[in-house]
Amino acid sequence: MTPIEQYRALLTILYKEIHRFMRIWTQTLIPPAIMIMLYFVIFGTLIGKRIGEMGGFDYMQFMIPGLIMMSVISNSYSNVVSSFFGQKFARSIEELLITPLPHYLILLGWVLGGVARGLLVGAIVTFVSLWFYDLSVDNWPLSILVVVSTSILFSLGGFLNALFAESFDDISIVPTFIMQPLIYLGGVFYSIQLLPAIWQTVSLANPILYMINAFRFAILGASDLDALGFSINFALFMIFGFILLLASTCLWFLHKGKGIRS
Repeated sequence: MTPIEQYRALLTILYKEIHRFMRIWTQTLIPPAIMIMLYFVIFGTLIGKRIGEMGGFDYMQFMIPGLIMMSVISNSYSNVVSSFFGQKFARSIEELLITPLPHYLILLGWVLGGVARGLLVGAIVTFVSLWFYDLSVDNWPLSILVVVSTSILFSLGGFLNALFAESFDDISIVPTFIMQPLIYLGGVFYSIQLLPAIWQTVSLANPILYMINAFRFAILGASDLDALGFSINFALFMIFGFILLLASTCLWFLHKGKGIRS
């Protein structure tokens, strides 16, 4: 394939992915917005008034970056895992595999689709948050870098899950039993400094903790990273390290035909 043909093929995959989740926007975009509004009403408005400050910030202000990242992570992952496994289940992925399109472009197409949905939902959540709190961003370039790279990382994770999944039940195991606990224990609703020392140490093994706090640092100008003795550079290094690891793994399994060739 010529570079122009490859570019058109990539845009076709991306268009298909965006069209897929926009066609069912009442299922993909509205529920996250409603869920976040409930979080703001219950945790931010009702409980937040009793809590007062968290990590040196008003509780509502502290919570917003975590809720945005939670939405981006969940939707980036779910978009890719459900879409790619759907192609596997319908056996339409085989039509794509027999084309001369390089594997890295196939992967890139699905990842960009996941990023598109993740960032769109993140933007919706950000807009909803402005109804409840007049939020200002401390570092725009860093906040965009963190949210985009995290969305890429979990889109790759969704692709890897879809490769190994053999049934629709398999695509819900990782989000339910691994991702959601790590997200909720990653400091979305609380400062890690509130935990006893032993649990602070245990929490350091949670990679999502660094992503949420990196984004909180970009938005608010401070986070638990400083108190824990970690810099923003370490958080970014970890995110990009995981991206390289997952991208290499996905490409290797695509080359081997894992889960997509009988």
